[in-house]
Amino acid sequence: MKSPFVIPLLALFAVPAHAQHAGHVQPAPQDHAQHQAPASQPAPSPFPEPTAEERAAAFPDLGDMDMSAHMQEDPWVASLRVDQLEWHEDETSGVNLRASAGRSFDKLVLRSEAEKPRGEDVDGDAELLWSHATGPWWDRVVGLRSDFGDGPSRQWLALGVVGLAPYKFEVAATAYLGASGRLAARLEGEYEILLTNQWILQPKLEANLFSRDDVENGIGKGLSDAEFGLRLRYEFSPQFAPYVGYSWSRKFGATGDLAEAAGERATEQGWVAGLRFWF
Repeated sequence: MKSPFVIPLLALFAVPAHAQHAGHVQPAPQDHAQHQAPASQPAPSPFPEPTAEERAAAFPDLGDMDMSAHMQEDPWVASLRVDQLEWHEDETSGVNLRASAGRSFDKLVLRSEAEKPRGEDVDGDAELLWSHATGPWWDRVVGLRSDFGDGPSRQWLALGVVGLAPYKFEVAATAYLGASGRLAARLEGEYEILLTNQWILQPKLEANLFSRDDVENGIGKGLSDAEFGLRLRYEFSPQFAPYVGYSWSRKFGATGDLAEAAGERATEQGWVAGLRFWF
């Protein structure tokens, strides 16, 4: 005899599975496209559209012109710089100049220093040098130097360096080889102190050394002479600046003795005024 619960259980399992879920209806997917915000339109330009004539005027047709033919990466440049054109308190006038012609790495340079005491001949030297850049801050120079003045003229071979030392000190060191094995050297250093954009204070030191006596030119062996100057200039423009200052110079050792024997002073000092310009 079957149990009264068997028949209902068999009927339950006989019902298809999909019929059991017929009452559970899945919600229809929402159409998100209907809720998207409309794309923003660009704002109209406040400027009118240029005409063809205006475009042609702004961008003219240059034809076959190649502007590179009119440009040089390293042009030839010539300049003249007069660092000192001055008058001393003792009525002595002097000049210190530098002229150059060439390109960035190789130049022909003329350097000259001279002074003329009142009633006497000009005394100084001139150097013709070839300058070659060995880096961004230094140049190597080689050439000839000629001395002129009351005594016999001396000629020298010159070899040296010119450049910008750390802390922006401008430095020039040159060695000279003369006839009969004569040797000489010149050391120069200067610095510019920017007080304002136009007021500039410039201290400068120069010293000369020789390997042997040259009595005819009043030069003794060793440290011959040194000069220190302090000049204050006002730059109306970078190309033109008047200045005033004070200069001190001394002849040492045998050079000082030769100067005193000739009736000259071994030490000289006084106020100076002059011009500095270049073009």
